[in-house]
Amino acid sequence: MSRKCQLTGKKANNAFSISHSHRRTKRLQHVNLQSKRVWWPKGNRWVKLRLSTKAIKTLEKKGIEFMAKEAGINLNHY
Repeated sequence: MSRKCQLTGKKANNAFSISHSHRRTKRLQHVNLQSKRVWWPKGNRWVKLRLSTKAIKTLEKKGIEFMAKEAGINLNHY
């Protein structure tokens, strides 16, 4: 499974680690992903998704149905 949020599509960002002598080496800034079970009222069941913490906060506000439609995801497959 890739390190990507299933609802928002967030993924790793390229960045530099900068030492005290200002030597720069490449590194990745990974997304804070969490496995989360979300209740889906229309399907009357739990759906297990891999979400970023930002997506979890937005999910509480907008709802699973709206965010899945926005992301183009069919919740029957999860």
